[in-house]
Amino acid sequence: MGGEAAFPSRPEGRGLHAAILMSSLQYSESIVVARSPEALYDMVSDVTRMGEWSPVCKACWWDEGEGPRAGAWFTGRNELPERTWETRSQVVAADRGREFAFEVNSGWVRWGYTFTAVDSGTQVTESWEFLPAGISGFRDRYGDNAPAQIANRTEAAHRGIPVTLTAIKKAAEAD
Repeated sequence: MGGEAAFPSRPEGRGLHAAILMSSLQYSESIVVARSPEALYDMVSDVTRMGEWSPVCKACWWDEGEGPRAGAWFTGRNELPERTWETRSQVVAADRGREFAFEVNSGWVRWGYTFTAVDSGTQVTESWEFLPAGISGFRDRYGDNAPAQIANRTEAAHRGIPVTLTAIKKAAEAD
């Protein structure tokens, strides 16, 4: 992925630096759902429903009445036992039945969903990528603790994606 460019070589904290480089700053997982790509796109691109499925994101709303189109902005509320926070995200891909994606905090992290028709329905793939702007932002925000914070967010994505996909499948197949 070219992660080296995002982490300038620094002697201090090199163990964590190396651990993050060795771990993937992107992750994806897929599930097959017995619904059409268009129906699943319509569900997922309605970000106001994300709180039904995500273990961390508890609510989302469109800013200024926008909707699922490229360039639209929405706000999300996330909750963990130790903290609650809000993020602003911008839709970067909105191709009905094919792809829905957004970037958090002006390009810090990219979340995406792709929809591929298969014999038994649709393969939905959720993906997550920590982008170079996010790595720089975490370095500015957390200083020497940035690698640990990034590793924490990476682990959360790895745990959360299968939970979200399973919940989307359950909701889609119950409709």
